Amino acid sequence: MDFKKEIKLAFSENKLAIYVSIAILVISLLLGYFLESSLHAYLDPVVEQVENQVRSGEITITFQSIFSNNIKIVFLMFILGIFCCFSALILAFNGFFIGYFTAVQDDLFLTLLMLVPHGIFELPSCVIACASGFVLFNFLLKFLKTLLKQENGSILNKLYASYVENFDKLKQAIILLMVATVLMIIAGVIEVYLTLPIAEFITSILS
Repeated sequence: MDFKKEIKLAFSENKLAIYVSIAILVISLLLGYFLESSLHAYLDPVVEQVENQVRSGEITITFQSIFSNNIKIVFLMFILGIFCCFSALILAFNGFFIGYFTAVQDDLFLTLLMLVPHGIFELPSCVIACASGFVLFNFLLKFLKTLLKQENGSILNKLYASYVENFDKLKQAIILLMVATVLMIIAGVIEVYLTLPIAEFITSILS
C-alpha cells in the first residue's frame, strides 16, 4: 500500500468532513472567547478545578499525562463518530474551553505564547480526529445501505460483501485517526519540552 497516496486520498475525498470540523472549532473558539461573561458560571469551575489540581500535584505536566489525556480525546472523537454528532460536541466543547480560558487570562500575549507553539499541532489534530469520526459515521451509513440492498445470500455473506464494498471509507477514517494521533504526539512533546522555553525566550527579548 502506498501510504502517502492513501493519506492524500483520505484528505481529498473527505474535504467536507474536514471543513465542517474546522468550522466547528473556529466558531466554538470565537464563541468561547466573546461569550466569556455568559459562560463564566459554567466554565469557571472547570478552570478552577484544573488549576487547583495542577497546584496540588494531582495533575502533573508531563508528556505521559498530557499525551494520555489528549489522545483519549482524539480516540473519543473517532469512536463516538458512530453517533455522528458526538464527535462535533467534543470538538466544540474543547473549542469553547480554549476560547474561554484565553478570554479570562490577564495577559493575552503571554497566554498566546503558552498556547500557540503546541496549539499549531494540537488543534489540527482535534480537527482531523473529529473528521475521522464523521468519516466513520459515513462508512456505517454506506455499510448499512449496501447491506439492506442485498436480497440474496446468507447474512454473513451479506455482511462481508457490504464490508468489502465500503472498506475504503473505513480505511480513510483510520488513516485520518493515525494522522491525528501523530500530530497529537508532536503537540505533547512541544507542550512539555518547548512551549515554556519558547515563551521565556520571546518575553526576555521583548522585556
